[in-house]
Amino acid sequence: MNNAERRLALAAAATTAILVGATFVATRFVATQIEPASLAFLRYFIALLFLGPFAYFSGALSIRRDDIVPVVILGVFQFAVVIILLNFSLLHLPASRSALLFAQLPLLTMVIAALMGRERLTMVKSLGVILTVIGVSITLGERLVEGAVPSEWIGAAAALAAAVFGAGCSVLFRPYLQRNSTVAVGTLSMLASVLFLAAPAGMEGFFAGLPNFDPLVWANIVFIGLASSTGFVMWLWSLKIVGPTNVSVFFALSPVTAALLGVALLGEAYSVSGFIGLVTVVTGIWVAVR
Repeated sequence: MNNAERRLALAAAATTAILVGATFVATRFVATQIEPASLAFLRYFIALLFLGPFAYFSGALSIRRDDIVPVVILGVFQFAVVIILLNFSLLHLPASRSALLFAQLPLLTMVIAALMGRERLTMVKSLGVILTVIGVSITLGERLVEGAVPSEWIGAAAALAAAVFGAGCSVLFRPYLQRNSTVAVGTLSMLASVLFLAAPAGMEGFFAGLPNFDPLVWANIVFIGLASSTGFVMWLWSLKIVGPTNVSVFFALSPVTAALLGVALLGEAYSVSGFIGLVTVVTGIWVAVR
């Protein structure tokens, strides 16, 4: 790996994180118009429509037979389970708060990698973990003082659970990426998630008739799908080049993006304590991977 390739991989990771933050805001905008599993199904169905032809015509669909089942399982967790949890979270929390909780992914990635013996959790990384926990406590503590309703705590738990599953997938995906093409792994993962999500989406009544959304809602859903396909391929490629910790650290950009766009486009309020919590989380992540 040369320096130019490394810089390009880190830039791709940063771009992915910004796209993730933007999709939080877009999802928050449409969350009351469509059920969580149905939105997740549409998200990756659109992403697959975009990625599938590219993968086919580029000839990058070959994947080792022994890797098919593990990649399918990881794809279901990374796309179906994680995204349903995030969509559910955004029904109850502002985009900035949900993104901030999901930004625990880098530190959870380091902890899981350390537990699996793939990375060493140093004192500096531990300090980063502590700072990040403090940042989340500040952010959630504000709502505790104000008297958060139970649904907000359920939404927070869903966002944190999504971060745990996402972190685990970040660590477990890399061996398969090193043996197969990024596009092949991404396409198979998305196909697995779409097939899996069809069942819960059907239970929500998604297939009972054509969705009747206004153009702005459709525009946001299409953006979510296209951003997901582009962002995931960049994320997988970055994982392959520089590893899970170096990639996941850039998820600190997600809550920043979500906060700025949430205030600008959705009119979400952002308090001083929320800002302090955000800065503390980002600082903790920076210290942990410094």
